[in-house]
Amino acid sequence: MIYYWLHLFYIFIGSKFFWKPVDLTSNLTRKRRVNILDCETLRYMNNSKYTNYMDFIRFEIMFRSQLFNNSVKKGMFAVLGSQKIIYKKPLKRWSTFSITLSLEGWDEKWVYHKHTFTQKNQVCAIGYTKAAFWKGKKAQNIDQILKNSGVTLNEMNPSANVLKLFETDYELLKETEEAT
Repeated sequence: MIYYWLHLFYIFIGSKFFWKPVDLTSNLTRKRRVNILDCETLRYMNNSKYTNYMDFIRFEIMFRSQLFNNSVKKGMFAVLGSQKIIYKKPLKRWSTFSITLSLEGWDEKWVYHKHTFTQKNQVCAIGYTKAAFWKGKKAQNIDQILKNSGVTLNEMNPSANVLKLFETDYELLKETEEAT
């Protein structure tokens, strides 16, 4: 957990003082290396580390754009509503890989991202996230936050496949609550 917080601090400092600002609607790609602390059985990257790298690149785009000033600095906080990961090929210890964050779209409440893990021009995993900004126990209007952060598109609807990934989330929660 210390590594996670140190890495977030590194991203924050780099974003504020060393790296160029980015547009929220453009793709952001980062090259990474699977280190020994990322591995289970000291061989392949652990499944939980994929979500860490997904967090890191989402935070980086937030810090490097105007999103941080128009959300966190105004008392809002980012919340993940759901995430899905599809694994195709394991990432070996010490190997390099790239992760690309793509904006898939948004609606009134949620913003949807795709995180593509690639190695040697092959897709190793794809992760999808659904996130919102909350303030005072209420989700904020994502359209207004994005407009204040410099997004010029009036709308960008997520594809039907992306929406389908998340459509049964609340039904599954309700089933589980009823079963307990």
